[in-house]
Amino acid sequence: MYSRLLPGFRRAPVGTVQGPPTVARKGLKNSVEERARNILGHYGRHLLIIFVVVLVVHDIFGPHGYLVMRRKQQEIQKVNEQIDKLNKENTALEQNVKDLKTDPQTIRKIAREELGLAKPDEIIIKLPAPTPPEPPPAKP
Repeated sequence: MYSRLLPGFRRAPVGTVQGPPTVARKGLKNSVEERARNILGHYGRHLLIIFVVVLVVHDIFGPHGYLVMRRKQQEIQKVNEQIDKLNKENTALEQNVKDLKTDPQTIRKIAREELGLAKPDEIIIKLPAPTPPEPPPAKP
């Protein structure tokens, strides 16, 4: 039965101790190694090329690839621009707060324009807001 399945092997009789590998086993091992070398020799370059192509595609389109990193850099640039814009706005607001606390001219201007206050000898005249003109009727 074993001789049909594994050529070069035979069943050891019961009760005997098997010794070192026989010449038939070594021959089988050499033939398997030889077949593996032949396959690798024949398909080795193809497998290497496929492996390199897969690595390149992964490096470009993968989760940490070139395209993703480029998008992240653009997002970082946009966020940095927003930070710069907000920092400039904060600086302007800090200057306004400083002026409101210390500059009497700014305080008077806001008191007149927003609160409608005046000096004792001044008269305030408020004009009504202009009404927007009506658009001409649409032609049928």
